[in-house]
Amino acid sequence: MSGTSAEAGDEPRRLTRVAREAAKVRGDLPLVVLDLTLISAVYTAVLVLRFDGAVPGRYWSSFLVYLPIALAVHVAANSVAGLYGKVWLHAGIDEASRILRAGAGAGLVLAVAMLPGSRPVPASVVVLGAALAPTMVGILRFQARLFALRRDQSGQDASRVVVVGAGEAGGAVIRDMLRNPREGFVPVAALDDDPRLHARDIATVPVVGNLDLLADTIGRYRADLVLLAIPTADSRLVRKVVLGADEAGVAVKVLPRAQELADGSLGVRDVRDLEIADLLGRDQVVTDLDGVRSTLVGRRVLITGAGGSIGAEIARQVHACEPAELLLLDHDETHLHDAQARIGEQGVSVLANIRDADYVDAVFAEHRPEVVFHTAALKHVPILEDYPSEAVQTNVQGAENVARAAADHGVDRFVFISTDKAVHPSSVMGASKRLGELLIATYAPQGAHWCAVRFGNVLGSRGSVVPTFVRQIREGGPVTVTDPEMTRFFMSIEEAVQLVLQAGVFAKDREVFMLDMGEPVRIIDLAKRMIRLSGRRVGDDIEIEVTGMRRGEKLVEELRNAEEHPSPTPHQSIVALEPASLSLNVVEGLPRLFELAKRREHEAVRGELLNLASQRPSIPEGEMTLPPPVGS
Repeated sequence: MSGTSAEAGDEPRRLTRVAREAAKVRGDLPLVVLDLTLISAVYTAVLVLRFDGAVPGRYWSSFLVYLPIALAVHVAANSVAGLYGKVWLHAGIDEASRILRAGAGAGLVLAVAMLPGSRPVPASVVVLGAALAPTMVGILRFQARLFALRRDQSGQDASRVVVVGAGEAGGAVIRDMLRNPREGFVPVAALDDDPRLHARDIATVPVVGNLDLLADTIGRYRADLVLLAIPTADSRLVRKVVLGADEAGVAVKVLPRAQELADGSLGVRDVRDLEIADLLGRDQVVTDLDGVRSTLVGRRVLITGAGGSIGAEIARQVHACEPAELLLLDHDETHLHDAQARIGEQGVSVLANIRDADYVDAVFAEHRPEVVFHTAALKHVPILEDYPSEAVQTNVQGAENVARAAADHGVDRFVFISTDKAVHPSSVMGASKRLGELLIATYAPQGAHWCAVRFGNVLGSRGSVVPTFVRQIREGGPVTVTDPEMTRFFMSIEEAVQLVLQAGVFAKDREVFMLDMGEPVRIIDLAKRMIRLSGRRVGDDIEIEVTGMRRGEKLVEELRNAEEHPSPTPHQSIVALEPASLSLNVVEGLPRLFELAKRREHEAVRGELLNLASQRPSIPEGEMTLPPPVGS
């Protein structure tokens, strides 16, 4: 009974398999007919050529007997090798090897069956026909794929691409474009400054010359997109490509930098839009990762302002160095939560305001950090001009609270994040950071590794002009610039933080480290570049409006005072400036400054702050008497 039931259960499955095979046969019937036609033509051509077109009658009659046998053998071999039931649009190496195996199998069977003894046809017909038949079978199948590829590439949505860079990355992305035409990119030409690659082809794409030919190549090949396929390209090369593309009126896309890729592989799906960081970034920073790691591994690290853009990036990079504990301190709950989520379980959130001296001291007493990165600060220049009391309470008094707690609890390494605006400060923000620098240098314990790191604008940070420009462009303009001649230094967050960590390794005795910021950039040029990057035209689509300089702003930022003598460090992008300490006037003026800030007497605070920040250091080391902490 059970056997009968099992057989009954198997019956539907057998019927399903039969139906599936029947459907496959019906679907492949045109392909089988084409195979039979091509193989017949091959054997017939070989026979005719064997006798120079005059085939004896007896060979024609024996050939008509041989041909059906050969056709049956070839079709059977094709079927066994899996040449039917395939989607040849996506054929590749595996399918090509199947064609070769089918041809070899059919040729072997025919040779064994026909060559010994009395031969119905000449041996050359058997051998050459069996050798040429799989070639025609392969052409048939791969032509189907090629035709489909061409149809996809000729679609209206496909972009004709000139690829800049014919090296490993450029070659990889060109081949990937050809393999994946549905992604919408058709490579038509490549450019490279290496003369050894000129007049060569990558797959079917010619390398037509060097980068100077970009605009001409775009027009010649009717391209509508340029792809920069050099992951190590510096900003000079990026700007050259952008200028050439602008001249021809086409957009630019790029491949990501090598360190941005998870597995190091490159493909058409990695192509991204050009970003302002690509234009302003500089050569890749080389960092002594072993030195940074050995300084941080297994140690308790505290980051103030960990929810900010710079603090969060410091947290990310420090986390990779495997500290024993990573303390993330911020007064903003949302930003702190986001920073914690990026780090994971190793991060310890501390919701605290650095203005509260007692709470800051309690945090240090509980967690005993060994390394501190102090990034917490108010940073928006125009806002702080209206609220100088807030700048003092956070950037000066808050810095003093953190420095005092760090000194009291034996912090060995302390890094204070400063700004180029602290040099000859004209703004509340710059003046408050200058006093912060002096406070850190003054509170540093003897023999401890404390320092300040001074740099300019960071692309993408909340205090940068870039997010403002992005918003204004998105809203249709105008993009506002305060003065056409205003310049600023820029670097990426990742680069700035790498150099901050490296400077922390070099810290010995209260130095101020100055980061090499490269060449200053005119803000109006930055605005124009960002408008063009958005696909719009300056003046036609987006206007630039000059609004006039605001209180506290300078046309040109500086990175050091005249009395700060620079000296080299082991890193070419980091310069050490001799340490300074508070002047007696500053020491005596701090309590009054803090009291004015507590009473929110903004104009008085602004005047006092700028006056104190302009005082020259004058107290020799070891003779400083610090004022008692002023309550928050």
